[in-house]
Order: sequence, then C-alpha cells, then structure tokens
Amino acid sequence: MSYGRVPQDDGRIAPQAKGRPRVMHSARRARRAAWFDPAVVAICALALAPLGCGDLLTTKPPAGTRFDQPLDGLGNGELGDFQDGQTQFRRAFSISEGLGPIFNNVSCASCHSGDGRGIPANTLTRFSRAGDLALAEGGPQIQDKAIPGAEPERLPVGVEVSHRLPPPVFGVGLVEAITDSTILANEDAGDGDGDGISGRVNWVTPPAFVPATEPGAGPGLRVGRFGRKAQVSSLLQQTVDAYHQDMGITSSFRSVENTNPLSNVVVPGLDGAPDPEVGGQAVNDVMQYMRMLAPPSPGEMTPRREQGATLFATATCASCHIPSLRTGAHEIEALADRDVVLFSDLIVHDLGDGLADNRPDGGADGHEWRTAPLWGLRIAREFLNGALFLLHDGRARSVEEAVRLHGGEAAGARDAFVAMSADERAALLDFVESR
Repeated sequence: MSYGRVPQDDGRIAPQAKGRPRVMHSARRARRAAWFDPAVVAICALALAPLGCGDLLTTKPPAGTRFDQPLDGLGNGELGDFQDGQTQFRRAFSISEGLGPIFNNVSCASCHSGDGRGIPANTLTRFSRAGDLALAEGGPQIQDKAIPGAEPERLPVGVEVSHRLPPPVFGVGLVEAITDSTILANEDAGDGDGDGISGRVNWVTPPAFVPATEPGAGPGLRVGRFGRKAQVSSLLQQTVDAYHQDMGITSSFRSVENTNPLSNVVVPGLDGAPDPEVGGQAVNDVMQYMRMLAPPSPGEMTPRREQGATLFATATCASCHIPSLRTGAHEIEALADRDVVLFSDLIVHDLGDGLADNRPDGGADGHEWRTAPLWGLRIAREFLNGALFLLHDGRARSVEEAVRLHGGEAAGARDAFVAMSADERAALLDFVESR
C-alpha cells in the first residue's frame, strides 16, 4: 500500500493511506469550526482594524536601504533588463549546466552578500611568481573547489599571494560612467603639491575579447577603475572573468575551460555541458544588471555627523576618499552627467608595509591599493549578520580598525585621527559609518 503523510496532533508525521477519507480529530474540527463563528470573526476584525492593511501585508523596502535595488529614473525596458540580469546573477550552476571543473562558488550572488561586500569564507586567493601571472601553475587565481573527478588547485610554493574579499557590486555602473579625465585630474604621482599623497592611475591593457565599443576598452592602455587594485578597466571583463574564474563557466567571450594545469587528471568534458556554457546574452544581462544597481542612500546628516565630516576633511581623509566624482555621457540616462557620492578617487595609493601583499597587478605594485569607496557602510552589517569586514582581505572588523591599519601615503591621516579626542574620533566614525 502506498502512503501519504498527515500531521498527528502531537506534531509528528503519521502515515495515511491514499484514497481514504482523512478523519479530522474532533478537537481540531471544533477549533476550525470556531473560526467560522460570526462573533469570533467580528472580534478579530475589530482587533486588527487599527493596524490597517499596510501593516498586515509585505511592503517594498524603502529606496536606498538595500544593495539590490535599481537606479532611480530607469525606463520600463531598462527595468526589464534589470530583472533579467538579476535572475542570471542569482542563478546557481550545477555540474550538468557547466559548473567547474574547478571553481570557487556556484553563482554570482554566492560571493556578494545581497550584492554587497563578501565574507571571509568567500575570500579569493590570487597569486603570481616574480610579478608574472603564473598561468602554467594555475594563476592568477586559485580555484579551491572541483567537481567529482577533477582536482582543486593548491597554492604553489614560493609565490606572491594576495587574499581578496569580493567587493560590492552596487554602483559599478556609476563608477564606469565617471570620465577618464575626472579620474586623471586627481592623479599626483610625483606628489607635486607636497602633501605626502602621490596617488596614480593604474593603466591596464584590456583583453582582446572586450569589444572596442565597450567603456574602458579599445587599443592601448586604459584607465583601470574596477578591482582592489583598479586592475580592470571594463565592466564586461569583470563579468566574463567572474564567470570563467570564479564559477568555471565558459562563455562566448572565454570559451576554453579553466582547468588545473598541475593535475594529472584528464578533465575535458567532465562537466557534461557543451562550451560555451553561457551565451553572450546571459553575460550581457548580468553586466547590465550590475550597471543599473543603485548604491544605498547615505544616512541623514546630523550636527554630530556634520562635525565628523569636518574632521574627515581636516584629517586629509578626503584627499583620497574624495566625496564626489562626476559622470559623463552614457547610453543609460540614469547614469549620465550626475554627481556620484562614493568617497573615492578610484586611483591607487601606497598604503605601507602593513597592508602590502607584495604582488603587482597591472601597473599597481605590491604596496598599492585603489581607494575603497565608503558608500554602503550604513547598512553593510545588516547583510553580514551584524559583522563588518573591511580592507582588501577583510581583516578589519570596524571602521576604526581599518583607519588605524592605514600606512604609507595614508599615515598622516591615520595619525591625525589617532591624535583626536575620543569624542572627535567618535564623531568622525559616526559620519563615515552613516555613508
């Protein structure tokens, strides 16, 4: 006899023969009947009336309070593209769909908590040997997971290692739309003004698979702006490489499987999916989704935060964490010709020995890091179970700890912060954590 399942009165599951009428326990039948008593219904209605329908139903979260909301001002077609891309961004790949043979995670969303910053468990390990990408040894990134029959990669001995937390993906369309000239205007490679800050652009060469029509592409060196060392100039490259390196998913842009070159296991075709495993449309959908992700809104300015903003400027924090940069023309109107309040100059700075990974990336050396935007800090803990992971490898668990770890060109700002009174430091931190 085949059995279905019905709950017992003690909460356990008991077998029930299919096709037989279900017998309701008399006490339960009495309880259900009570809900149809007009007096009971009337009392409940009166009790709930003051709440209003809005308090009983799920409502859309307010704008600017999440990491996965679209930019204001998008058209209906663009919002449709946004939804298509969000579906692809959240798609978790299986082996039969092409996952692997070596990989780090199963989806874009798995690395970026609510489209925000990653967690230490998702840290990516990048390496090089004497500045070379070490492709013959599995570089530039270790894939620490593998599908059955394949071998995950292990870190070779004697290489330069850099542990990197997945960065937030919101606001990247705005970063892409900031003009090269705006970024270059903040470069001071020789410290011409003598302020001890000598930030510079990381000039990079886009890969051949990026069409020249894409922002950040074209012949010759281009202004890097994405990644922990601003080592990527194109959002398309960032998307394609994430598919290929992080998930082991081939695309029409990179159609050759990523395999472990130091393994003796033969793995071609092991995942069972024909290459390319995603088409250009899926890649474009994800790219457009990220392009149209809005940064969270900052918190309201209070007198305390106004004081913190002044201290932030006088300590020269704003010399690198520039409050606002301007976008130029863009095919998406919501991205064009607007101020972007990100608190970054998008160029690289020497942050001293303490934060050095001693690994070059593009034109950036082992001591240089792109100025991290501060936007989104206000709600970051909400998506990280109350925790916070800052700096390139997540070692800092608070804004204050991150500031105190700054060195090199940022040593002056750090020392100015340390020299403040406890009340002044609290005001500055309140301002930064409200962005």
